[in-house]
Amino acid sequence: MADQLKPADLRAKSADELQTLLVDLKREQFNLRFQAATGQSENQARVRVVRRAIARVKTLAHQSKNSAGAKTSAVKS
Repeated sequence: MADQLKPADLRAKSADELQTLLVDLKREQFNLRFQAATGQSENQARVRVVRRAIARVKTLAHQSKNSAGAKTSAVKS
């Protein structure tokens, strides 16, 4: 799932879609951590990919929230 996350694709998503994606990524991250703790992990590199995907989604969600706030404050002025 996190392999295909391109910034252009993420920018096209709504805030709700980004939130849903973030929840899914965090669930995957938890499962990967649990597998690593129990010694069942087969792909340690996946942890890094998922962690970076979470950061990418959070960054874009924050940027879109700030740009929406800037637009509404510009309208009020």
